[in-house]
Amino acid sequence: MNIHEAKTHFSELVAAAERGEEVLITRRGKLVARLVSAAEPEAQPKPRIFGRFAGQVTIDHSFYDDMTAEDLIGDDADDPLISQ
Repeated sequence: MNIHEAKTHFSELVAAAERGEEVLITRRGKLVARLVSAAEPEAQPKPRIFGRFAGQVTIDHSFYDDMTAEDLIGDDADDPLISQ
């Protein structure tokens, strides 16, 4: 689109940029400007990769052992907020 057309349809071009479109503006057939949205694009969550940390993390077998009441209470038995 040339500069004259861009000036004539500026509001429409801004609306197009807001929708995520890129508007190219030329002068005498040469690209001189690019109109794009100034808004930050919404962050897309990265896909989760199953098994991403396979082989990098190890868990001791004792992790799966049953816990006793003593294990659950631990050293906080004297803490009035926990022992209530």
